[in-house]
Amino acid sequence: MYKQYNNADGLVNTHAIIRLSDNACIPFDLANTDAQQFAKWLQDGGIPEAATEGTVVTQEWINQTIAKLLPSA
Repeated sequence: MYKQYNNADGLVNTHAIIRLSDNACIPFDLANTDAQQFAKWLQDGGIPEAATEGTVVTQEWINQTIAKLLPSA
């Protein structure tokens, strides 16, 4: 459903996610309803695909993303 992606420096982008259904880049902005839906999906146990094959999405990244997008959670 979603996939992380790497910045030009090879590090996982911490400011946006890719929605696989339409390849939309969703910025992590509190006013963005797509970003809020993504954060709720994470809260419900969703895990995006990792940016790099053979790596995993860490629980730390998930927790930080939820806190960033749903600060009252």
